[in-house]
Amino acid sequence: MALIAPRVTAGLPADDARNLARSLQDSNDITVFVDGTVHRLPDQARDAVVDLLARLGRGEAVTVSSVEEMLTTSQAAELAGISHTYLRNMTDRGEIPVEYRGTHRRIRQASIIAWLETQKRKQEESAAGDGTGAEADAG
Repeated sequence: MALIAPRVTAGLPADDARNLARSLQDSNDITVFVDGTVHRLPDQARDAVVDLLARLGRGEAVTVSSVEEMLTTSQAAELAGISHTYLRNMTDRGEIPVEYRGTHRRIRQASIIAWLETQKRKQEESAAGDGTGAEADAG
């Protein structure tokens, strides 16, 4: 997932903020129109939009940004089902990208999931290759 730079929006003018706050009072049913088509937001999206609108309704400036989960090497190793040492060696070799927070390594969860998918694909290809070779020998 590519992260998009945060977007900062200034607070609304007082009249607009009051009107928005009044509209949101006792309501958390948010429906949006995209190119003239009505879309009802799923609960998580609705909650995020209501929170954003409530903050704007209070006249607050807001920042919207993406969050990508960063894991410690221990968490990443557990997720991948490998040892902490093996994972550190892979990051040293550049097989799995790593970021440093001071002296501490952090690994994106998406990087571990991508590595796991690659390993699974390699295993499937190897199994398919073994099966094909065995059939050719039997024939």
